[in-house]
Amino acid sequence: MQELLYIEIPTPDTSTVCKWLQTDFEPGIGEKLATPDGFCLRMIGNTDNSRSIPENFSELSIFIWSVQRTTYLKLFRWSDQAFPQEKQILKTLTTAIRSRFPHQYPEPPTIDLSQQSIFEALAPHYPLTVKYFQKMPHGEYDLKRVYWWEQRWRQGVRNPQKPRQVLFAHQKEWGHGRQGSREQGAGRVGDAENKHKYPMPNAQCPMPHAQYDLIYIGSALGVIHAAVMAKLGYKVLLVERLPFGRMNREWNISRDEIQSLINLGLLTSSEVESIIAREYKDGFNKFFDAYVPKQLKAPILHTPTVLNLGLDSERLLQLCGQKLLAAGGEIWDETEFIKADIYKSEVVVTLKNLSNQIDKQASGRVLVDAMGTASPIAWQLNGGRAFDSVCPTVGAVIERGFEAGVWDSQYGDVLNSHGDISRGRQLIWELFPGTDEELTFYLFHYHEVNAQNPGSLLEMYEDFFTILPEYRRCDMDKLVWKKPTFGYIPGHFSVGSSDRTIAFDRLIAIGDAASLQSPLVFTGFGSLVRNLERLTTLLDIALKHDLLSSRHLNQIRAFQNNIAVTWMFSKGMMVPTGKFLPPERINTMLNNFFGLLADEPLEVADDFIKDRFNLLTFNRLALKAAKKNPALLLWIWELAGAKDLWRWLGNYFDFVRHSLISALLSGWLPIFLQRNGQWLENRSPALWLQLSAINYALTTGKGKPKVQTQESKVHNQESRVHSQESIVKSP
Repeated sequence: MQELLYIEIPTPDTSTVCKWLQTDFEPGIGEKLATPDGFCLRMIGNTDNSRSIPENFSELSIFIWSVQRTTYLKLFRWSDQAFPQEKQILKTLTTAIRSRFPHQYPEPPTIDLSQQSIFEALAPHYPLTVKYFQKMPHGEYDLKRVYWWEQRWRQGVRNPQKPRQVLFAHQKEWGHGRQGSREQGAGRVGDAENKHKYPMPNAQCPMPHAQYDLIYIGSALGVIHAAVMAKLGYKVLLVERLPFGRMNREWNISRDEIQSLINLGLLTSSEVESIIAREYKDGFNKFFDAYVPKQLKAPILHTPTVLNLGLDSERLLQLCGQKLLAAGGEIWDETEFIKADIYKSEVVVTLKNLSNQIDKQASGRVLVDAMGTASPIAWQLNGGRAFDSVCPTVGAVIERGFEAGVWDSQYGDVLNSHGDISRGRQLIWELFPGTDEELTFYLFHYHEVNAQNPGSLLEMYEDFFTILPEYRRCDMDKLVWKKPTFGYIPGHFSVGSSDRTIAFDRLIAIGDAASLQSPLVFTGFGSLVRNLERLTTLLDIALKHDLLSSRHLNQIRAFQNNIAVTWMFSKGMMVPTGKFLPPERINTMLNNFFGLLADEPLEVADDFIKDRFNLLTFNRLALKAAKKNPALLLWIWELAGAKDLWRWLGNYFDFVRHSLISALLSGWLPIFLQRNGQWLENRSPALWLQLSAINYALTTGKGKPKVQTQESKVHNQESRVHSQESIVKSP
């Protein structure tokens, strides 16, 4: 018996595929006999089973099966001798299947919630999603949120050249009520000629507004950064569209990474312990390998110190919110961002209170965009290239309901796949234990941003509720659902540190809105926490010295050359829209690489997944992967194409350049800056900001903690006290 064909048919309707194979498909030769899951094709004249089978008996067997809400087909030959017209039959079958069952990218329906509930509107299209959201405590509200997020994401993907304008640049001062002291119109950000006008409030009676040093839009990641800045003495406003503290994602991290929250004085050790819902012993990484070549199959990769702390995210947000308020900050929740007008000395933000639909304004020295992938600011700043890739992610927190023995809560699943490519996606699971019997599940895939196929949360949720029992044995109707977890996690192919715009005059983006995350673990939370000292210290310097132009603020970023160079790794996990790959292709690549990590000491895998690897480690692992599977290079070429490979080569040479500069400077520059920081800062604040940014790129650019001497700590404290008079604050 020999396998001749293995393909995926991108439809969950397996019965229709089977019927089509048995009744409509014509191989053009032989005798077709229906079987329960397909058909057999024979080349003998007499099918009487009582007769002996001749030596030259030849038969092809085609059968299908369903997993991951799609259909797979295999074709076997039952003899060593080739079947007549065998190659032509395979080609005809494949072509006919691709024509009859092409890729489909369903659109969410247009709905009117004034006429029906979200459940009634979506039930015909996503029946299981509606069924299980109805069992969640705030299911109707959360499903509206899923629908809203998907619509916003699709709008941004399909209109990248003309994103919704929310930033408007002005050349004069905002008058605070003084007639004639400001412009009557505003140019779009990036429009040097200011030809496009935006109507402003009446010049004689501008809308009253409060004044702040920092205005954060978005609280999930924003509140962590905002709380640190408030503790430094800045007047901070945090604006959140949802009720504050509500999260549609859970967070996992490791102890060495969360230590930065203690080092910065944001949380105490006891407070950190209070937000840890579970600390597990080990995390597993394993990818489906039933159809992977034997020499490339990988054992389980153990990562005991990767994402092994399951956090109570809502408790963390509440703690940070309390710290923010205690430091004099304010939180305006259930308030939506409308637009921002940027003037020479401040930024004026227009907002809408969603509870009473009343518009209000606030002004600040700097606006911080923490709105994530739905951010209209991020889309506007980066025009037609806001994001290169995305991970549509869905899941849920389940309180209980799994039978004993299904999962041991002392362990986590960091990355896991239980099947091959499904409807143009390689689905990957994550599982993290929480408090008591709680388990948090995520299902996601790496996806190339495409207007025809932006990536759907609702389709993913229908997958999630269908295939969860395939991944972990359970009775879906016995599970107790606590809340959903979902979002679009973006990625950007940065060729260099300044490739992506994350700032404008008096505006800076952080977290998912900045899209500077790891393509492997792919979460803005981990990136923000690892780089929190870097981002807050540099912003502190900029605020103290009024270095708030785009040129200065664009230096405040968590960019890492080593993360950027691994873009090609995530690229190899994306199925291009409209293209069919061998179903096992991505699992083969994942087994290839994770098998190498499994053979390495634990610290190598730990560093790689936490974005801490250096050039030598990257080169060594890449060469080993290519040697073990030479076809890997061809596969990457097929997926990436010439354009992205050339871009990646530029990225790789930038990584080499950065590594050489790091080798030359990291031994003495940090010490020099620690000893001469006060002198440099007093004489040239802009140079001090630039050198500090370079220093962080050298010392914390790989995610490793930055060691601070007592001398530098004293300097930072004295500098902050010395410069308080220069901080512009409102009464």
